[in-house]
Amino acid sequence: MNIEVTPIGFVQSCFKEKFATPRQPGLADAAKGVIELIPPFNLPESVEGLEDCSHIWLQFVFHECMNQGWKPKVRPPRLGGNKKMGVFATRATHRPNALGLSVVKLDGIECTDDQVRLHISGLDLIDGTPILDIKPYIPYSDAIENAQ
Repeated sequence: MNIEVTPIGFVQSCFKEKFATPRQPGLADAAKGVIELIPPFNLPESVEGLEDCSHIWLQFVFHECMNQGWKPKVRPPRLGGNKKMGVFATRATHRPNALGLSVVKLDGIECTDDQVRLHISGLDLIDGTPILDIKPYIPYSDAIENAQ
């Protein structure tokens, strides 16, 4: 079965290459960027109500890893690269569908007649990353106490 997805926008990031980019969102709170929505998703009404959110979830594509394939076991940097784990137990970039998920701080929304730009911080995405979806971070359901 083929499933087709379309980017709704792209990230303009202070990080230009993956080797200088934080490995998790929130590790560099001062890292700022912009998500620019593209037609037909760049309508101000598409983000109506989002201004009430302090943080948002971004679903994106690891676009620079797509042609490198996936591996069932990887060496996560958080373990010093010394231990292999199953790819689904990690946040590795080399995944079967090259999809990523990050939560970032929403600093502001800029809307004009033909442009919607979300100003964000705490990002871990490189410049040009395709954004597939945006969802509000909802503390009562997204923050799980005692999670491991």
